[in-house]
Amino acid sequence: MTPELLDRLQQARATRRPVALLTRLPDGAQRLYPDEPISIALGDAAEAALRDDRAGPVTLEGETWFIHPQTPPPRLIVVGAVHVAQALVPMAAAVGLAVTIVDPRRAFATEERFAADATLVTDWPDDALAALKPDSRTAIVTLTHDPKLDDPALDTAIRSDAFYIGALGSRRTHAKRVDRLSEAGHGPEAIARIHAPVGLDIGAVTAPEIALSIIAQVVAARRGKLDGGRLA
Repeated sequence: MTPELLDRLQQARATRRPVALLTRLPDGAQRLYPDEPISIALGDAAEAALRDDRAGPVTLEGETWFIHPQTPPPRLIVVGAVHVAQALVPMAAAVGLAVTIVDPRRAFATEERFAADATLVTDWPDDALAALKPDSRTAIVTLTHDPKLDDPALDTAIRSDAFYIGALGSRRTHAKRVDRLSEAGHGPEAIARIHAPVGLDIGAVTAPEIALSIIAQVVAARRGKLDGGRLA
C-alpha cells in the first residue's frame, strides 16, 4: 500500500466515510472505492461488499480482486431514555450496533438503567445530534412522545444521511408531527423518511415487543430489505 493510499484510507476512517479497498490478485494493484474510477461491475461488487460488511474475492472480466470494506461501526441513536429504550439497547448491541441514548432528563438517562451497553448523552437532542453528526451508518429513533425533545431530533435526522429514522407514536400523533415538521420547512419527501409508527407491524404491545419490532425494522433497513416501510 502506498503512503498516499494509506493517508486517504485513514482520512476516510476519521470521518466515518465507508470505502472499500480493492486489491487485484496476484499483482497487488490497489484502488479505493468510490474515490477512483473502476469498472461498473467492480463498482457494483464493491457496493455490495459495503452494504453487507463482507470481504472476499471476486472475479470479473478475467481479473480477480479482493474486496475489503472499510466501514465505521453502525450506530443507533435513541432519543428518550424510556422503558422501550431499556429493552432496545441490549437487542441493538447484540446485532452489532453501537448505541447512544440522548435525553436531557438526567433522572432517566442513568448508568443504573442502561448498564454499559450504551453511551449516555444528556444534552438537548438538537445539540446532541449536531455533535454526533449522523451519517449513512447511523439509525435514529425517537421515543419520548414529547415534541420538545422528539421534533428537534427529527428535524436534524431528516437533514442527515441516516439510513433509518423512526418515531414512536400513533398515526394520529404522527399526523400532528408531520404538520409541525411541514411548518418548519420540511417537504413531503423528507418527512416520508420517518418510519412512524416505528417498527414492523408485529402486533407489539409490551416494551420488549416494541423494541423487537424496532430493531427488526432497523436491521431490515440496513440490509436493504425495506420497501416503503414494509419488508421487501
